Amino acid sequence: MAAASGLLVRCLLAVAVVSAALVAGAAAGGPLSTRFYSKTCPNVQSIVRAGMASAVAAEKRMGASILRMFFHDCFVNGCDASILLDDTASFTGEKNAGPNANSVRGFEVIDAIKAQVEASCNATVSCADILALAARDAVNLLGGPTWTVYLGRRDALTASQSDANANLPGPGSSLATLISMFGNKGLSARDMTALSGAHTVGQARCSTFRDRIYNDANINATFASLRQQTCPQAGGDAALAPIDVQTAEAFDNAYYHNLMSKQGLFHSDQELFNGGSQDALVKKYSGNAGMFAADFARAMVRMGAISPLAGTQGEVRLNCRKVN
Repeated sequence: MAAASGLLVRCLLAVAVVSAALVAGAAAGGPLSTRFYSKTCPNVQSIVRAGMASAVAAEKRMGASILRMFFHDCFVNGCDASILLDDTASFTGEKNAGPNANSVRGFEVIDAIKAQVEASCNATVSCADILALAARDAVNLLGGPTWTVYLGRRDALTASQSDANANLPGPGSSLATLISMFGNKGLSARDMTALSGAHTVGQARCSTFRDRIYNDANINATFASLRQQTCPQAGGDAALAPIDVQTAEAFDNAYYHNLMSKQGLFHSDQELFNGGSQDALVKKYSGNAGMFAADFARAMVRMGAISPLAGTQGEVRLNCRKVN
């Protein structure tokens, strides 16, 4: 079993690296570049990698948390590190928006990495770029693919709680809603289905999946009963459960196996395999780990290029929690 697992990881890495390299140039677009810090901060990628390696070694769940943070950042006014801003007397940021308040965590990890980057290259690397690199490394450190991260993003000067509440899909979303919300960000239904595979790692609060395990029809009865043991119909909202019932801490394609067994934790997950347009793709990912890895890497490059600030827009924050 261990040998088979190692083979799967090598397959994921090899296929994804090649595939991402082939498509990255076309996918990134805009002002981002692979060599943006080659002269001004050549060690930035190794610094971020070391910081994430330390964080994941201390708590594997943190890898999933940083990946989620990046997704929640990019879907609200682009990949601009607005999610990292603390509330101030003059504006209310995104941290306490409904989709973020109880699910986005790991801000202290980004703070620690930023401090190390600042010590090496003062006022040079944006928090937005650090988060993009950290998300890539989080996936890879959990056994998943790697990809080329295009850099040059600038940091937002403000944030919007209302936009965070409006632009992030929820755990009860329908397939049509998911396709529409991802489409609004320039991502295809295939991108959406691949990116949803991020739910192969991480944990979720009872409040986000209670309705599914008690009320959904398209759910494995044994799986529902298992989750009901720690998620009662009333109370216990903060109780956690692994999103992937098979390999909760490994970035693999087990998520899609779960969907085919009606064991998606969220209603929105199971919508991907519920007699709809994405069923065939879920089956392919379930049977082909390399295809999933390549598509996930490709989609992450595309997502990382959503409306970046560049040039003289925004700023390079010295502290990711506040504007300079």
